[in-house]
Amino acid sequence: MSAASSQTSDAIRRAEIDRSLRHPVMFFFTSGAAWLAVAILLGIISSAKTHSPDFLSGCAFLTYGRVQPAHMNALIYGWGCQAAFGSLVWLMARLSRQECRAAGLILTAGHVWNFSLALGIIGILSGNSTGIPWMEMPKFAWVPMLLAYAAIAIWSMVQFKVRPSGHVFISQWYILAALIWFPWVFATAHIFVHGFSGSPLMAAAINAWYRSALLFLFFLPAGIAAAYYLIPKVTGRPVYSYTLSLLGFWSLAIIAPWAGMQKLAGAPIPNFLPYLGAAATILVAIPCIAVAVNLLKTAAGAPETVVNSPSLRFTVAGLFGLLVTGFAATFLNVPSFLPLSQFSLSQYGFDVLALYGFFSFVAFGMIYFVVPRVTRREWLSSRLIKMHFFLSIYGVMTIALVAIFGGLMQGQAQEDFKQPWENAMTYANPYAVATTLSWCLLLFSNVWFFVHLALMWLRLGRRSSHPTLLGHAHHDDLHDATHGPEGDIDNGGPGSASAAHAHSH
Repeated sequence: MSAASSQTSDAIRRAEIDRSLRHPVMFFFTSGAAWLAVAILLGIISSAKTHSPDFLSGCAFLTYGRVQPAHMNALIYGWGCQAAFGSLVWLMARLSRQECRAAGLILTAGHVWNFSLALGIIGILSGNSTGIPWMEMPKFAWVPMLLAYAAIAIWSMVQFKVRPSGHVFISQWYILAALIWFPWVFATAHIFVHGFSGSPLMAAAINAWYRSALLFLFFLPAGIAAAYYLIPKVTGRPVYSYTLSLLGFWSLAIIAPWAGMQKLAGAPIPNFLPYLGAAATILVAIPCIAVAVNLLKTAAGAPETVVNSPSLRFTVAGLFGLLVTGFAATFLNVPSFLPLSQFSLSQYGFDVLALYGFFSFVAFGMIYFVVPRVTRREWLSSRLIKMHFFLSIYGVMTIALVAIFGGLMQGQAQEDFKQPWENAMTYANPYAVATTLSWCLLLFSNVWFFVHLALMWLRLGRRSSHPTLLGHAHHDDLHDATHGPEGDIDNGGPGSASAAHAHSH
């Protein structure tokens, strides 16, 4: 087979894979973006109540104790999990060179996930929360969510199993890890906390482990898998160091499962458990730094592409977020700061930093890369993408920094036994106001992101073979780098739907 014929065959193969996953992937991305807007709106209300307690005080279902957990659950399971599902399913199909033959089942599972989640959020807002952080949804929600996850993930496992022989990509290490670790973490925590009526103290310990494990064993590998795919793909450069890739993966796999228990420092549990958890959380900096340095060194060879490509701009920003997450994990868990961060805004700032400052930025990069390929349309407006990027940067940086450092001030005031406890909340007030304003910025940018994404799913994007770039450079090399050398979304090229259809006949 000639080189040209081989390239055409590859392009048709990619088009077939993208077409087979169009509706499940777009469903996860679009419903995730809608949940993100809901989560941010709830975040604004809960943040406003910390500095203005009378805000919406007439609505019983919008009290702080209900809105804050609804905000976090919508952010984690509505946006985060669905953005991860869309990315992982598409990545595994592309890297395994397999069409999806169960798109209807995955789409149905996606609807079950969303329906269960919506009932769970309504349950929290109606006062039926379990009161366990990140597991507040009523007990009836988690079983269908776990079954829906199984239906979503199993086909990616099958695709990996039947892939053509050859080496395994670095992204596939992390995809498999995320797909396996999620049900382990999710099922273990819910069975032991909700399934058995054991000691409340051990339930709190398991919950502390669950929050950390979900962050480090699902969202981190899901985001890293996307970053390891996007940066070499768009820049056309090989990964900087295979050794750093191995170090990042195995250090995460060995260290991360031990983190989490430090949140119970001072509780009546074996004394070594909180310090073991704190040590593991500090050591999580090793995989964070190894992955971020490896990929940033890879991207550094193509600075012009990073500036102009929407996918790369978000992904590189997410990698800086990963670096900061690693340093924050170390800073907040050293013995001198642990008592100050344990019961203050700092933990919230760290969660937002990891979920939004790293994972969400990489997920946005993935969405800007994948959506034109599965819809065969280009993004309508580079201005909307730029606005989304800059408002997201300003918003999440402010929330994370203000919450972490404001939380430390709050923690210091809580530790001062000579002052009334109420003073601690007074210290945190200015930081809470800044957090509210930052969530407003993020809401504005993400509502437009959702509208932009919905228009793409309706195939109302631009019909163009030229990518939507953020800069003014439009030379052919940059087009090739951003679209891939094979012209992945060239409407009239070999990868087009019509060409694939003609080939099949």
